Amino acid sequence: MNFVLVFLGGGIGCVIRYCIGLFFQKTSLSLPWATLISNISACFIFAIVLWLSQPKNIINTHVQLFLLLGFCGGLSTFSSFGYETFLLFKQGMFFYAMLNIIITTAISLSLFYLFK
Repeated sequence: MNFVLVFLGGGIGCVIRYCIGLFFQKTSLSLPWATLISNISACFIFAIVLWLSQPKNIINTHVQLFLLLGFCGGLSTFSSFGYETFLLFKQGMFFYAMLNIIITTAISLSLFYLFK
């Protein structure tokens, strides 16, 4: 059941991400607005779901799987990166939080540069 929830949420998130990309594809804006909006939207939804889940328990585990891992993961994996980095900061692990940001960014950009 959990796999189905993540699968369905991810599919919906991916389709919405694709639609956002299509919408901004016709513009001549300098910033990558589709990615920015997808990332911010996924982080917003992720944060709201967590806020409603802990400790309020308004959203059950199945809905969390569907929304957090599925939908937000399909819309943008940046939401997971942001949340995990936030947790490192919250736990006082500033070095590891910064290391996570630097390594993720540096390696990701380097791979694009390497294989361009």
